Order: sequence, then C-alpha cells, then structure tokens
Amino acid sequence: MGVAIRDILVDCREPVSWDDLSGIAAVDAHNALYQFLSIIRQPDGTPLMNGKGRVTSHLSGILFRTANFLEKGIRPVFVFDGKPPELKQETINERRKHRAMADEAWKMALQEGDLEEAYRQASASARIDAHILESSRELLDLLGIPWLEAPSEGEAQAAWMVRKGSAAYVVSQDYDSLLFGAPVLVRNLTVSGRRRVRGRMVTVNPERIVLSSLLNRLGLTREQLIEIGILAGTDFNPGVRGIGAKKALKIVQKGEFESVIAEKQPDFNPAQITDFFLNPPVTDDYTLEWSAPDIEGVVEMLCGRYDFSEERVRSALTRVSVKATQKTLDAWF
Repeated sequence: MGVAIRDILVDCREPVSWDDLSGIAAVDAHNALYQFLSIIRQPDGTPLMNGKGRVTSHLSGILFRTANFLEKGIRPVFVFDGKPPELKQETINERRKHRAMADEAWKMALQEGDLEEAYRQASASARIDAHILESSRELLDLLGIPWLEAPSEGEAQAAWMVRKGSAAYVVSQDYDSLLFGAPVLVRNLTVSGRRRVRGRMVTVNPERIVLSSLLNRLGLTREQLIEIGILAGTDFNPGVRGIGAKKALKIVQKGEFESVIAEKQPDFNPAQITDFFLNPPVTDDYTLEWSAPDIEGVVEMLCGRYDFSEERVRSALTRVSVKATQKTLDAWF
C-alpha cells in the first residue's frame, strides 16, 4: 500500500524525459519486483514460468528493464528490504490475507471464463518468496548490477543514499521514500510504456517529485508531511477512519494534528512512527560498482534453467553496450 498521500501530490508530480534521468538510481527492489510480478503475465493472469513451473516474470522484468536503464545512461542499484520493523507486522499480515483472497478470486474468475477479472485478481495475488529473491540477486550479479540489503525498509535506505549523494534519485511507485526524506522520487521507471490499467491499455511515462518543491507548494515541513501520512495511513498504521489525504492536509495546515489524534485515537501514540520516518535504520556499509555483464552466465541462467529465448536474451545484452549516440556500457567502467 505505502503511504496514502497520492491525492495531495497531483500538482507536485512533473513529467520527466528519459534524457534527464541519466545517473545513479536507487531502486526500491521489492517494489520493482512486485511491479514485474503483477504486470508481466499472460492474458489470463498466469505469470511467466519455465517448464518446471518456476515463476520467471521477475527475471524478465529485471533483464529487459535493466537493459533499458543502462541504454539510457541510468546506473541502477537495487535496494532490498531487510528485517521489517515490528510496526509493520499488522500490514504484512493484512497483505498476506489480501493476496490469498485474490488468489482464490483469480481461480474463480478462470473457472467462469472472465479473463479481465482473472488478470486483475492474479496481479493482486503477486507475492515475493525466497526463490524470487535469490534468483533476482543472482541475475543482478551476472548483469554486473550492484545491490544491497537494507537494515530495515528498502525505501528508507534508498532515500538515505540519495540524501548523502550516492544516488541521484529513488525509483519506486510508492511515496514512502518522501517521508523518509528522499530529495527526489521518480515513479513509473519500472512500468513505463504500454501497460494494462483497469482492463485497458494505456501509456505510462516517467514522473518526478522533488521533496523541497512539494513542501514549498503545500506549505509544509517534512514532519508535517509525515503527520499527513499518519492521518491518512502508512505501512505502520491504518490511519484515522474517514480521513483521506486531502482532509489530512487541511488538518495539519490548521495545526490540529495532535487534537484530532487525541479525539479520534486516544490510545494511539504517533511518536514512534514519526521517529521511524525521521530516523530509520540505514547503513553506509556498501560499495557501488558496475561491471560488464557475464553474457554467457546470463544466457546459461535464463536460457539453460529458465527457458528464455536465447535470441531475445542476447539481443537485450547487446542493447546495453551498443548505441552510437550514447555512452556504451564500457564507458561506465
């Protein structure tokens, strides 16, 4: 879910061209994997799989999206979630329940022959397991792409890396990194292009949110943005019933956050959530190094073990190093 503040950010999102995105991008790895697993599916919602029934949608997403990044001068570093905070356990449990329900709804829709509903429910049932994580990290290693595991929330670590200058921006579909202090968030990089939304195909383009501009436009401090998130709902609390982002914005602008919390949720102390957003566990123990891909290693993994088309794999790997009008992959090293 992330933080439910989308409705107040409509005027804060600016379109951005791929030409303006060259540089190091801290990618929220779990968010990207969920996007790949949700979107890269058959028309009936079945994920891509190899002959042994192993899901490969995420590997397809990593290969082709990473090739696209590198071709456009973007050097990604994938930041994986570490141990989730106790504050998040209720959300994790709810998500598991929701995915299980979506999985059952998918099977029912298939039986009824409703492919549109089947695709929608199948997308909602996407889950990340040990196989998804292990194979993703193996492929990133073979592609020469750095990755790290955060002490806790990946978005917090990614935000920290941008704040300290290790990366230019965070890549995520969610807005949590803004509450964690990310100076720049770029959305739609992992889902740009033609995709299915609510049963129809649309074109999705990259968009950028600059935290300082957002705060200035709304007349807020970062702490107040966190208060809006707490009222509307975050991964660490369900929010206040009946209060969405727009209403929360008015409450905070009037200085009524504490009084509303005291009235609506007298047993709730938001201080620990505020502190987690302001001071999340992060690490400086990482090294960002990109290397040329192990082409034969990638081919062996994807084609030998996961039944990918060798022609498509080699073509994708060629794209990252051959383009006359741009830097080649070798120019980074």
